[in-house]
Amino acid sequence: MRILKWIGIGLLVVVATGAGLLVVPTALDALLGGSRVAALTNTSIDAGDGPALRAFVATPPGPGPHPAVIMLHEFYGLRPDVTEKAAALAEEGYVVVAPDMYRGQTTAWIPRAIYLALTIPEEQVLADLDPVYAWLAGQPGVDPARIVVMGFCYGGGKALQYSLRNPDLAGTGVFYGALVDDPALLAALPGPVLGIFGRTDRAPSPAMVEAFAAGLDAAGVPATIRIFDGVGHAFIGDMASIAAGGAPGEAWALFLQWLRETV
Repeated sequence: MRILKWIGIGLLVVVATGAGLLVVPTALDALLGGSRVAALTNTSIDAGDGPALRAFVATPPGPGPHPAVIMLHEFYGLRPDVTEKAAALAEEGYVVVAPDMYRGQTTAWIPRAIYLALTIPEEQVLADLDPVYAWLAGQPGVDPARIVVMGFCYGGGKALQYSLRNPDLAGTGVFYGALVDDPALLAALPGPVLGIFGRTDRAPSPAMVEAFAAGLDAAGVPATIRIFDGVGHAFIGDMASIAAGGAPGEAWALFLQWLRETV
């Protein structure tokens, strides 16, 4: 019995230590999140009754009016690889706004990223995109009839959901995000869809992508869907990975082509 007692105490110590190792870095990461977002953003967007929304905005040279892109981040939150891609897209002639959908939080730590993605209400995120869209459409250098929304992973799913509620968008780009395959719902999409996915991904899997494509076809929504071989989830990283070619470079080139044809 004494041995069992000491084993039990040992297990409790291990569990308590593990919990402490998880709680302390999580709390520290949360404290640092706001300063990271502040360093990455350059624009404050009025959200009406709620707190102002932070965003990174990149603009091309010239007066415009330019087509525009709302670029939604992965489940980590707004990070430099997103702002890099936004800046690169501006060089192609697009006004790009990459909003902070986590209201001041960002992380490089997967456990905290999962926590943020699961605990921040989707309705809050989608509601925050309304003032982002309104701000962008009201910019003098933007053509409000040529605005698309796109996103990566977490942001890809949110881009699709936001397009289902905003009939004024010109198109939707989904980079390996959560999907909808019901034609009755997809019929509400306001413009063409681009879907970029990896063959070895499981969230969404190729079967889920095929169901998505079938749903779009049944709904009569024009779509370009591409599953890239040899890659899985989140295969498009920073601009250096895109410049290196391969699937990331091909996917980015396809995205640019789709943008030119859509807006």
